[in-house]
This record gives sequence, C-alpha cells and structure tokens, in this order.
Amino acid sequence: MLNYGRYRKNPVLDYPEREWPDREIVKAPIWCSVDLRDGNQALIDPMVVDEKIEMFQYLIKLGFKEIEIGFPAASQIEFDFLRQLVDRKMIPDDVKVQVLTQCREELIEKTFDSIEGCKQAIVHIYNSTSTLQRDVVFGMNREEIINIAVQGTKMVKERAAKFPGKIILEYSPESFTGTEMDFALEICTAVQETWGATKENPIIINLPSTVEMTTPNVYADQIEWMNRHFKNRESIILSVHPHNDRGTGVASAEQAMLAGAERVEGTLFGNGERTGNVDVLNIAYNMFSQGINPELNIEKVNEIIEIYERCCKIPIHPRHPYAGKLVFTAFSGSHQDAINKGVKAMRERQSEVWQVPYLPIDPADIGREYEPIVRINSQSGKGGVAFVMDTYFGFKLPKSMHREFANVIQKISEKQGEVSPDQIMEQFRMEYLERKEPLHFRKLRVDDLSDEITSEFDTKVTVLYTDHGVDMSFVAVGNGPIDAVKRGLQEKLGEEMKILDYEEHALQSGSNSQAAAYIHLLDVDTGSVTYGVGVSSNITRASVRAIFSAMNRLGIGGRQ
Repeated sequence: MLNYGRYRKNPVLDYPEREWPDREIVKAPIWCSVDLRDGNQALIDPMVVDEKIEMFQYLIKLGFKEIEIGFPAASQIEFDFLRQLVDRKMIPDDVKVQVLTQCREELIEKTFDSIEGCKQAIVHIYNSTSTLQRDVVFGMNREEIINIAVQGTKMVKERAAKFPGKIILEYSPESFTGTEMDFALEICTAVQETWGATKENPIIINLPSTVEMTTPNVYADQIEWMNRHFKNRESIILSVHPHNDRGTGVASAEQAMLAGAERVEGTLFGNGERTGNVDVLNIAYNMFSQGINPELNIEKVNEIIEIYERCCKIPIHPRHPYAGKLVFTAFSGSHQDAINKGVKAMRERQSEVWQVPYLPIDPADIGREYEPIVRINSQSGKGGVAFVMDTYFGFKLPKSMHREFANVIQKISEKQGEVSPDQIMEQFRMEYLERKEPLHFRKLRVDDLSDEITSEFDTKVTVLYTDHGVDMSFVAVGNGPIDAVKRGLQEKLGEEMKILDYEEHALQSGSNSQAAAYIHLLDVDTGSVTYGVGVSSNITRASVRAIFSAMNRLGIGGRQ
C-alpha cells in the first residue's frame, strides 16, 4: 500500500479577506528571465560561453528587459561571461542584468567587480527563511536570520553608493512558501527599511515558491497577504519566482499576478531545477490567447524552440503547451470534424475574431503551420480527412463524400498507423483522379443545339474513349454536357445510371487555374453509389472525367 502516512499537509493561510479570485489579468508583468542562472545551473551539460552569449542576445530579441545572468561571485565562468558582455558592449541601455549573490561580504565584493561598467544592474541577495531550513540547515532563530539579510543589504548599499551606474536591490526570502507570514513580512520590511526604498528608488521584493508546497490558491493568498501588509507599498516592486514541483507553476504565477505580483521570474519552456521554473512563454501565450499583449516578441515559436534546444540540449515535449509538435493536432474524428467546420465558418463569415473549436489560437499567429493540425490515424473520422484535402491540396470534398473517402484512408491507417497528407493525396489520385480503367476518357466535343427548334435537347456531345483498351466513341444529346454524356454512356453500355449530385470549384486562381468536379453516381441496377472526381482547366472536361471516374469505381464498364 502507498505509504502516504509519512507525509503531512503543509499549513494553509487563514485568509478569508482574499480578493484575488475576483480579479482578472489585464496586462503583462515585468518579465525577468532566469534562463542563464536558474535554468543553466540545472542543465546536465551547462551552456558554454558562446551558447550563453547566444541565449543572452536572443532573450533581448524576445523583449526581456531584465535578465539574471548567473552567480558571478561563485563561478569564474559566469564572472568571465558577464565581463564579456560588458567589455563587448553587448548590454543595451534599456536592459538590466541581474546578478545573484549570498549575503557574504567577499561574494558581494566580487559581485560588484563583475558588474563594473554596467549602466544599471540588479543585485539580487537572498537567504533561506523557512521554518524547516532554520531548524535543520542553519540552526538559527528568527533574529539571526534577519541579521543575515540586513547585513547583506548594508554591504550592497555601501558599494552601490560608490557605483557609477544605477543599482537596484532585489531581496528574496528563499523558501518563502515554507515561511510563517509574519516572519516573511518582518524580514522583508527590515531589508526594505535598511535599503531606504522609496517610490523613486524602489526595491524588488521577490517571494519565491522555491519548492511548490501547496495548491496555487494558497500561494496567491500568501502573495496577497504580503501585498496588503507591506509598509510604503509604492516603494516595492512585488516579484514572484515560482517553481513547478507540483506541476502548477503556471497557475501559481497567474494567481500570484491576480494577488498583486507585478513581476515574474521564470525561464523559457520551464527549464530549471527539479521539475523546472515557471514557463514564462506559457504565461505569455496564455495572455495572448485572451487578447492581452504579452509584451514579448513570441511570434516565431519554432525559432525559440530551435535556439532553446540547441543551447540547453533538452528537447521540447511533443505535448508542451503551444510549442509541442502535437499541441495543434487532432487525431479524434469528432475533433477533426469540429475544427474543419470551425475554419470553414470563419472563412464564410470573414470573421476577424479567431473562434475555432479545439484551437484556442490560430497556429499561424505564432509561426506554426496548419499541416500538423489534423493528423490521420485509425481514430480519425471523416472530417479530418476532408480537412486535410481542403487545407493542404484545395479539394473541397462534398459533404456526402467525406465518409466514402475516409473509409478508404481508415483501412490504410489500421494497417500502418498514422497516414501522412501526401499519402492521403496519393490515395485520392489512385481512387478518383487516376481511375481510368476499364473506361478511359480521351476527347470531348460539345455542340450547342439551342437554336435548333426541332430538338428537345440543347447540347450534343461527341466522346472518344477506350473500354479495356479498345477505342470507342459515341454521339449523344442531352440538357447540358453532363446529361448528354450520361445518356450516351447509358446507351453504349446498356446500363442505367442516375446522377444524384454535382459540385465543382476552382482549385487555384489565375489564368492557368484548374477546376475540380465531383459526380455522385447511382447504378440503378445494383443500387450502388459512389463519387467520381475530375480535374481540368476546362470545367466541362473536368465533369466528364468525374463521370468516367465514378463509373470505373462502380465497375460498370467491366460488364461488357
């Protein structure tokens, strides 16, 4: 039996005054990327300097204005990396580099050495405050823990006064989620007051979910409680740093924003220690899907994926939100049908608002292709196959034809699994367009009889074809070319046929455009029905080819 008795429920904040559930996210937070610090330190194969430079430059391209580049006082590699950024003048004036350090004088001193020449920088200090770590790691009481934070703040303040650029202090009570709220407030306030934070010179108070311990709503309660109890609130930029230990990092971040967080620290695709940091792209795309400007340049998700996978050596999961190869894919037949109908409705209505079932956003808006949206396997239905034929190849199959062709594809998928769009098109050619035996249409001549008073028909056709390779021909009349050809074939073959439906459409625009014609044909003798399809630059010729296609599928010519 699962030994759940070893574990205890983490405390929940008693906070009935909460207001965050009634709020909505209306704007993007201040984004801070920690890919080069929290993300990089969790890699099996950490980035080399060239990769870090590439990632740094790409984060700037994405629109990040705050980037934590590492722990330069603890790592010579990170120190040298930052020096390269400074010496090569690679830090834009509107971008703040953020450096992490513990509250130790020698580390703070080296941290300031690393940022020499920066026009502005965020110095990020931290110490652990949780009940558990105070007990088993540090063996310190509250006062001793506060003293570490205050002394660290004083050391930064002394050096900031001499620094030629602008220094912003960030303080994180590490393991905030395991810290008593009154103590978290006490230590943050002590740092705030020691720094002398003002509205004009604010401090960043970062409240991390260093390890997710409870449900996201509890984290939101903690954030709102702190937000409401801070002194001189306007002197604080309230930041959060969620992790994903319980799989709810995104929810924690979003609810924290509802609770008053103005700033979010995270990584691309949720890279980071253990289960990762919060995925800032996930949050940004969520905002985008609600019509909110995420204030990040995330239109080219494939490009983001390529750089991330190359620098981090971690593949994106195929089901990863927005970025996974399969997230804009529907295998289910009912889902495929709904997507097909939704896209068709949008086109017909010329809607400027994206509303398609099962697709919260238009994949094209983030640089994805339509190709992967509907993928065909044994679970797919008629709507999916029709969608593929329309979206990829321009064939708008009549509704009653969907099932007929889908059955053909399903037999293939049951044998081999997924069927690619190219395979579907090739089967369509074989089943319809290239169905030229035993009857093979060769040539058509159409004469207008409308001026001949003696005739009850308005069209005469002369048709050349082969039957089992033997040259044949007939002349027939009817009300239009399609009717005339049908009548001529009936007489020639001794078979009674009925055209149940006829549809046509252009395949592409321009002078060289092709037309597709669909004939739904009934063999009166057997009661069998099928579709035939023809393609030609001439719609009449396309229609005649469709008749011959349908007859071959019914096997009518083979009875001679």
